[in-house]
Amino acid sequence: MDFSELLPELIKGFTHFTPGNALMILAGLVLVALAVLKEYEPVLLLPIGFGCILANIPLTGMTEGQGLFAVLYKAGISNELFPLLIFIGVGAMIDFSPLLAQPKMVLLGAAGQFGIFATLILATLLGFPLNEAASIGVIGAIDGPTSIYVASKLAPSLLAPIAVAAYSYMSLVPIIQPPIMRAMTTKAERRIRMDYSPRPVSRRALVLFPIVVTVVVGLLVPEATPLISMLMLGNLLRESRVVERLNLSAQNEIINIATLFLGITVGSTMAAGSFLNLDTIQILILGLLAFALDTVAGLLFGKLMSRLSGGKINPLIGAAGISAFPMAGRLVAQVAQDEDFENFILMHAMGANTAGQLGSVMAGGVLLTLALSIL
Repeated sequence: MDFSELLPELIKGFTHFTPGNALMILAGLVLVALAVLKEYEPVLLLPIGFGCILANIPLTGMTEGQGLFAVLYKAGISNELFPLLIFIGVGAMIDFSPLLAQPKMVLLGAAGQFGIFATLILATLLGFPLNEAASIGVIGAIDGPTSIYVASKLAPSLLAPIAVAAYSYMSLVPIIQPPIMRAMTTKAERRIRMDYSPRPVSRRALVLFPIVVTVVVGLLVPEATPLISMLMLGNLLRESRVVERLNLSAQNEIINIATLFLGITVGSTMAAGSFLNLDTIQILILGLLAFALDTVAGLLFGKLMSRLSGGKINPLIGAAGISAFPMAGRLVAQVAQDEDFENFILMHAMGANTAGQLGSVMAGGVLLTLALSIL
């Protein structure tokens, strides 16, 4: 074979390379840059960005047949394995004692899911079928594993934009939420100091909590059982204090490996041919709207609780009612301290944030039940 015959083989990748591929590679580079330069959720955005770059290099075969990404997708996304493994690790990291010491914070976790259902209604009005509208609405929880779990069951064809939106907005919580918090609250409200003298939470209560939650949620919303059970299993590993090796493995090796494989596989679904369309733009906008509405609803409910308590509750903690744990809780505490350096509301915010984690799983289960019962 002379060079003239070999040349087409050497450049066939270039001949199949499209402007769409170039645009998506640029998008992948932006995600990697946000991870490396800005440190916005690098554990998530870096593998997603790199997967996006690989997905847009033509003729690699990695997303087809027995290619690496095709195998990972079948093994961990289509059967929901990766999100469930991640939830074990998340559960092992969560301390529910602030919530158990302040049960009223569960109301903020419920209020923080309002945007999910409002966006569901809006998406149906825009012409999305119920299964797709439900998958889009759950982006508002800012809970990547839950969004992927729901989308993989209801709208696999929209998994890529939904997952990218959920994880991207999770990384942008410190940018998106503070302007909303400052617009919705007064300086005086942000400076409200909250007493933290919670009732003690016994070890028995901490051990029984994940078991009771699993049983109750499983009976009320069976479709949420896989998610809530893995979250509570991880928490039981933590609170039992008798399986420290398993607890540490859940917090480190298991969640790290699952997150790596999930991130790069989600990124690999961002091929130009399937990602660059009007639906993707609508999903990104609706997901951002759901996130904003969740934050607004949480703040409004926080303001109501503040009014009913005679000004003893800082309404900022309502913004922690979303599921972005622990980022949302820490951010709320930071915004309060920006106004008053000696104002410490972290534990209250964490109570609302852990309630939001439970609320997002419940909301996902309700959406699954609603959509599957109608379809």
